Amino acid sequence: MTTTLVLGLGNTIMSDDGIGPKVIEQLQQGDALSENVVLLDGGTLGLDLLPHLERVKRLIIVDAVEIGQPAGSCVRLAGDEVPMALETKLSPHQMGMKDLLAVARLMGHLPDEIVLIGVQPASLEMDTELTPAVAAAMPTLLAMVQAELAAG
Repeated sequence: MTTTLVLGLGNTIMSDDGIGPKVIEQLQQGDALSENVVLLDGGTLGLDLLPHLERVKRLIIVDAVEIGQPAGSCVRLAGDEVPMALETKLSPHQMGMKDLLAVARLMGHLPDEIVLIGVQPASLEMDTELTPAVAAAMPTLLAMVQAELAAG
């Protein structure tokens, strides 16, 4: 049974929007994780991710989010703060994520704990590379996700 799902969201051809999948890629290359942890590059799938939430107790989302801070600033949001963070739509997948959480709640598949590890993007223009500010935040994001996993 999966207890923790680390879900990286974003579009890897939209510069900093691709941070979620890039964090998942780094985690996959790192140390082995507990058998109860699943890493998933959710890309921009939105509602198609619903089956992945079944039997998940903890959901850790990694994404670019508008937090009104300098580019590369990292944030941890939990519980009711997560849907609120998705109110400011940076890209279409965020509306899909908000819908996904609402449908999961209706179907009884909403994880007991939801955490969003986010970073303020500098650019969402067409580019496969992260901006320097967000690339520099990668070690912090990785450490934040690893801290969440260690706490669970």
